[in-house]
Amino acid sequence: MDDDTSISFLRQYELSIEKTDRFSKDEITPILMGLYGEVGSIMATSKKYYREKKAYVGHKAAVEEEFGDAFWYLSALCRRLDINIERIVGDLADDKPSIKKTSSTLESKSTVSKELDAALIDLGCAVTDLLIAKENEGLLKNEVLKVACLYGSALRLTGLEFRKVVEDNLIKTLGRFSEPDLRELDDFDEAFPKDEQLPRYFEIHITQRKSGFSYLKWNGVFIGDPLTDNISKPDGYRFHDVFHMAHAAVLHWSPTLRALIKQKRKSDPTTDRDQDGGRAIVVEEGLTAWLFSYAQGLDNFEGHDGVSFDVLKTIQKFVQGYEVERCPLKLWENAILQGYAVFRELKKNNGGIVVGNRDNRTLEYRPIGESHES
Repeated sequence: MDDDTSISFLRQYELSIEKTDRFSKDEITPILMGLYGEVGSIMATSKKYYREKKAYVGHKAAVEEEFGDAFWYLSALCRRLDINIERIVGDLADDKPSIKKTSSTLESKSTVSKELDAALIDLGCAVTDLLIAKENEGLLKNEVLKVACLYGSALRLTGLEFRKVVEDNLIKTLGRFSEPDLRELDDFDEAFPKDEQLPRYFEIHITQRKSGFSYLKWNGVFIGDPLTDNISKPDGYRFHDVFHMAHAAVLHWSPTLRALIKQKRKSDPTTDRDQDGGRAIVVEEGLTAWLFSYAQGLDNFEGHDGVSFDVLKTIQKFVQGYEVERCPLKLWENAILQGYAVFRELKKNNGGIVVGNRDNRTLEYRPIGESHES
């Protein structure tokens, strides 16, 4: 979206975002409910933004995200009602973010906060009216125009830039729902010597001995330490290194696996320290443990064809500051589902061979003893 005109800007958004709309074209109620929920989130985050300021970590980004999510539902509703989104919010693209100024800074904050309160309440009431009017298309169209106007008023009072709100929403939503083009994805170590790269293809044997410990073997050499579940009720965590393998194969990122196979990018001290060092390893291990606890309540994703959007957004925050933050959420979903599919096989068979292919960004399971067919 690099055209400077508001019409092109919003039209391009509409053309791009429509493919992320998974609801049928005649479904109005889930769109209205989604908009209602997002406006509620705008209320909560906007008040934190103004009342808590620096104490509310990530406040601005959170407010921008909620306004963006609300706009997604507003645009989806307009498509269903044949309302031109450019006509009802196009003027927002031309506005400069501004905060009302008065003689006193304290007075200014208080004044804007009160005005924002009123604007958010009006917006919430208008969205409620949408729900009430959902069976009357004519009335619904009139109420949508009102909601769009109040949305704009609240956004202006918050001091955010509409264009950034919409562009960030597009990036996030496409990254979540669109299957990525493998040719356009980052390969984080392609510029490094081969012996510092994660292997393009790997087969790692995982075996469990009578002691209950699991062992990893790569290229005929044992790597890492023997592992048990380290918990009173066995849950298979002794095989959790498979998730690092999934990260390596699908995301092209895993400081933990790099450390295990001793292929850190030491030719660049900055990359070695910041991307492959101890803190990065802790981040990946912490993320893996957190997600594992979550997955236990979902039968390790068995029968699931997706991962919660909220979980994916949490992961995104987890890895901020590391190269992997550039991976779209859909790629994270692929890594998680492939990793847990192989994990379930390892757990069921007390081991096996994990096959990773970075070129195809895939992770697969093969029983020990089964020949590999090229």
